[in-house]
Amino acid sequence: MIIDLINFTPVQSFMGGALIGFAAFLLMLTKGRIMGASGILGGLITKDFRSDWYWRIFFIIGCLIGPVILITVFNYEIAYKPVATGIIFYIAAFLVGFGSAMGSGCTSGHGICGLSLLSRRSLISVMTFVIAGFVTVYIIKLLGGL
Repeated sequence: MIIDLINFTPVQSFMGGALIGFAAFLLMLTKGRIMGASGILGGLITKDFRSDWYWRIFFIIGCLIGPVILITVFNYEIAYKPVATGIIFYIAAFLVGFGSAMGSGCTSGHGICGLSLLSRRSLISVMTFVIAGFVTVYIIKLLGGL
């Protein structure tokens, strides 16, 4: 087994995880809401357009502007390697959205918030996400990497 020490970033990973957890805690404390990306975005584009849209907009802006600040202010290079292109990208995006709707939430909602609230539904969802990821990688490797 080869260990990738270049991409081994335990301090940055811990800090990022702690900030995500703290943000989830603050959202639950102040709004009583789960910090799941699909639910936050879905609240803006469904017929149930709630009166609490403003914090959802700020959340999305923060997700978009955060990397820009990291790149411009701290001169940090974000390595990006696309794992899908063309029609495969759009099929994958559709399947992620469909799965998120079917599972009543996304990986961030179930994995970060649901598990910390000891939700059985979130535990089953996270186990399903992980197993589906393993199976998908295995199938793609069998097919030669599409």
